[in-house]
Amino acid sequence: MKRTHLPYYLDRTWLMRLITISTLSLLLILTITSTRSKKISPTHFTHDQPESTVPATNLNLRQLPRFAYLIFGTKGDGPRVKRLLQAVYHPRNYYLLHLDVEASDSERLELAKYVKLEGVIREFDNVMVVGKANLVTYKGPTMIACTLHAISILLKQAKDWDWFINLSASDYPLMPQDDILHIFSYLPRDLNFLEHTSGIGWKEYQRARPIVIDPGLYHSQKSGLFWAKEKRSIPASFKLFTGSEWVVLTKSFLEFCVWGWDNLPRTLLMYYTNFLSSPEGYFHTVICNHKDYQNTTVNHDLHYMKWDNPPKQHPMTLTLKQFDDMVLSGSPFAREFAKDDPVLNKIDKELLHRLDGRLTPGGWCVGNFVLGKYPCKFSGNPDYIKPTASSKRLEKRVVKLLDSETFRSKQCR
Repeated sequence: MKRTHLPYYLDRTWLMRLITISTLSLLLILTITSTRSKKISPTHFTHDQPESTVPATNLNLRQLPRFAYLIFGTKGDGPRVKRLLQAVYHPRNYYLLHLDVEASDSERLELAKYVKLEGVIREFDNVMVVGKANLVTYKGPTMIACTLHAISILLKQAKDWDWFINLSASDYPLMPQDDILHIFSYLPRDLNFLEHTSGIGWKEYQRARPIVIDPGLYHSQKSGLFWAKEKRSIPASFKLFTGSEWVVLTKSFLEFCVWGWDNLPRTLLMYYTNFLSSPEGYFHTVICNHKDYQNTTVNHDLHYMKWDNPPKQHPMTLTLKQFDDMVLSGSPFAREFAKDDPVLNKIDKELLHRLDGRLTPGGWCVGNFVLGKYPCKFSGNPDYIKPTASSKRLEKRVVKLLDSETFRSKQCR
């Protein structure tokens, strides 16, 4: 019987070669996949890793956010602003530094020199110093004008950020930026963090009804506020809200405030021109009176503060006595601190792992601490983050704030 021959494309020798090649290719793919999964261990919003070993994370797994910081101070605050910048610095973020008109030109120049000469900052070119300083009156509307000016600069010069954060020279972080970036990467980009309430209480008669005039709006030298004899009524076309002046606000909301396709932000800006301590009410009233944003608020300013009982105008100055409470709070920032207080050194050493006069290290630093070397002398991928144990505390804080019942109950009312 004549044997039937397989055609060329089904010849057994060729078929064996095809099987061998396919098997080797499959093994190679599996090997590469296994190796990559070992190198990049995804961290989930709820992770079970030991507290001291939270794995590093890469941008390829999820989109990391960017923050735009305003750090401001006044006369004598140059060194504090510099230290705060070093503590909160990360190559992904943007920073605008402002020393008001009371600060000397030499202070401003020293700050600008540092920004220009610091190798990492020069490499990533993400820090700006306001050259033409604004006059800022304590409790006056010039504080809001200064903040809106900073936001406008950041919108123009740094276009791809997600949240704006304002800090003063008396603030300080309680965790590295890697931790904040890590947790915020899981959050919706439309959440606005600001403490707010419509129960203004005593502020109605001490803030809302009085009419103040800030000479800083038309004088070149700083002076106190002027008080008018007349009082005004509570507005009827919008509802007043008040709260903390420290905020974490979205870019989209701030675009609305600056470019305002609705007239509400401009109307309220004019109203708050004669309002005492306007930074404690302007953004709060805008966001809570507009339907597009009033349900995006998280009622917390992400700061740890200690108050007297009954509370005074300013929170208590934090010291080593409050260190444990600060850590356990899970807040990423705290205020207010005295200049060079020992508690700042403890935060640097135990929470930020920051050397004196150096930037806070993160996943982007490719050096190490061996023999006391500065790990951020050489920079790597800014999208590579390495969360610390603090990220779990921030996670716990954010989860509690976003609990469905808590979140709804603390919306604008």
